[in-house]
Amino acid sequence: MNTRKTAIAVSALIGAVAVISIGLVFYFTNAGRGGASDSTAARPEIAAGMTRVRAGNLEIGVTTDPPVPRVGENRLILELRDGAGNPLSAQVSAVARMPAMGAMPEMQAPADLNETAPGRFEGSMNLSMRGEWPLTIAIEDPQSGQEERLTFDLATDRAGLSVSSGGTPIGDATAGAGNEAAPDDGVVITIDNRRRQMIGVETGEAALRELTIQVRAVGKVAYDERRLSEVTLRFDAFIGDLYADYVGMPITAGEPLFTVYGPALLAAQREYLETLERRGAGESSLLRAARQRLRLWDLADAEVEALERRGEPADYVTIRAPRSGTLIARNVADGSAVRTGETLLAIADLSQVWVEAQVFEADLDLIEAGMSAVVTLPYLPERRYEASVDYIYPYLDAATRTGRLRLTLDNADGALKPDMYAEVSLQASLGERLTVAEEAVIIAGETRVVFVDLGQGRLRPTRIRTGRRAEGRIEVLEGLGTGDRVVTSGNFLLAAETRLRTGLTQW
Repeated sequence: MNTRKTAIAVSALIGAVAVISIGLVFYFTNAGRGGASDSTAARPEIAAGMTRVRAGNLEIGVTTDPPVPRVGENRLILELRDGAGNPLSAQVSAVARMPAMGAMPEMQAPADLNETAPGRFEGSMNLSMRGEWPLTIAIEDPQSGQEERLTFDLATDRAGLSVSSGGTPIGDATAGAGNEAAPDDGVVITIDNRRRQMIGVETGEAALRELTIQVRAVGKVAYDERRLSEVTLRFDAFIGDLYADYVGMPITAGEPLFTVYGPALLAAQREYLETLERRGAGESSLLRAARQRLRLWDLADAEVEALERRGEPADYVTIRAPRSGTLIARNVADGSAVRTGETLLAIADLSQVWVEAQVFEADLDLIEAGMSAVVTLPYLPERRYEASVDYIYPYLDAATRTGRLRLTLDNADGALKPDMYAEVSLQASLGERLTVAEEAVIIAGETRVVFVDLGQGRLRPTRIRTGRRAEGRIEVLEGLGTGDRVVTSGNFLLAAETRLRTGLTQW
């Protein structure tokens, strides 16, 4: 009897030990896995390294296990809460992509996310090689029905995740603003210091500066049209002796140019002499009229006085130069028959010349009469002529779409010769304008984009409207404020990275 009781007791003890052993195995097995329901609670280093951002009305926390992603399998952990901090269930998907490089196509590592607890999602993703794997998470907000899409910087052998677009880090100065920080495309990318150094990112400030535009124009030396004289006759005649007999000849005012014979001129001389004989004691009105007729026919007073002394008309009368200058045109020769009004000679005073310059239509509104200019000639680089704008012609050249302006230069030494090419430089002051460095602006068709540095590694592509360019700066009409910092170097690489991360194909 005692033997049987002892056997039963021993059997019961063995059963109890087995039950306790199974319980211990189950406990330590789950503890070793970190718990099926709360792995983050069992791994405090994971919870501490969780990146938390706000997107719209959602608060999102995301991290990886291990905290430093590695080649191979990694666990993605995501927590989702509403604006009040309550856990939120939603449709969630995530995929890490390594962009295509050369002949290597794009690689994807989707995360198979499952909701393991209210507002908590976990899944594994397999990173097949070392490098950058930007992570895109799409969340359908059950409250608004809108999809929130966020992009995070993720790379193997680098701890932590940082939001690059679609969200604002919680605790940042712009927290709660949703996508207001990116009014253009809803895009803010984050570049850590290491990558900024690799890309060569530098920044500059949008500042108010005195903007002076240098307008360059090409022109040529021309005759001063106010100093041109044409020699013509007011009667039909024949040329006798031609003294001004070659183009380029220097002419002095009053010197003989040629002699001329004309029946009408001969008759006018006789009429004058006859009137002179009949004048009596005083000068009659007829005499004054006869003398005026000879003067109107370009006879100088010296020729009229010589006629009075001779007392008889001259067959050939001398025509004298009306001004000093250079003979620039000769259309007669000895013995030529000329008709009334024909241009026989042309004389130009070259002691003063014009420079007529062509200015592009877009720059015409910068030019004003009286503004100073500097004229240089390619073949006289050591000479600089100070001048001012005399006149702006009120029409355009239809073929070249340029306007013409005129400057007057002193040419006492004769160095400036008509039809010489000249370069004209004008300085137009626009006053104080908001400007950025030219290197900061990305030009895409009609669009102008800059990257605004928001601090803490965050950059926002922003559309701006630009104006004039000058001195390596571009005027900003809209899109920026005084003191905004913009990227001035490396922005084309940033533009490419923005397109890769956000899927933007154009600005």
